[in-house]
Amino acid sequence: MTRHEPYPGDMALTDDRFRRLVPHAAWDALPEDVRRRFSKRLTGQATATYSGEIVWTRLSGAGWLLAQMCRLIGAPLPLAASGPAPAAVAVSEDRLSSGQCWTRLYGRPRGHPQVIHSAKSFSGATGLEEHIGGGFGMALTVRAEGGALIFTSEHYFWRLGRVRLRLPGWMTPGKTVVTHQHLGSGRFAFDLKVTHPRLGPLVNQHGLFRDG
Repeated sequence: MTRHEPYPGDMALTDDRFRRLVPHAAWDALPEDVRRRFSKRLTGQATATYSGEIVWTRLSGAGWLLAQMCRLIGAPLPLAASGPAPAAVAVSEDRLSSGQCWTRLYGRPRGHPQVIHSAKSFSGATGLEEHIGGGFGMALTVRAEGGALIFTSEHYFWRLGRVRLRLPGWMTPGKTVVTHQHLGSGRFAFDLKVTHPRLGPLVNQHGLFRDG
């Protein structure tokens, strides 16, 4: 993937790390809400928050099993299929990695809400990685299309200190795609899809959010 230099005349407090991953013309074609949302400079104690609901979560049998197994590394996937439930997302700067910390709080019909933590770092072959716990993570590509930013897994890896291993395809859940779709008036849809090449769709989640 080709990385792009910052736009000339950018404001000093504008975070251009996401837009460097997308061609200039494609970024400029995104709705202003999306560009602003992914250009916030979260310095110091600043946090960006988004509230809304998870409209539905669907898990296949294999997807449910995968989600339970992932409890060992911090439960990064929804643990159960469910209907509408309140949700909130908080994003802050990760000072150690010069990336971002993402915390998602999802209500559940029974029991405590599920809290999902991950960290995004602007590094690696694709320019963006998401670390989900236990040393596991995925390299992501980013594209802008139809008023949306779309994040797609390029490969998965495991890292311990300076040791980093790229996981072979048979050890991974398949392709992960996260879509941030503009809806207007400060609202957006969040869609998560995990699809295995042989087992088909494992996880399918749809949420609606608004700027905090």
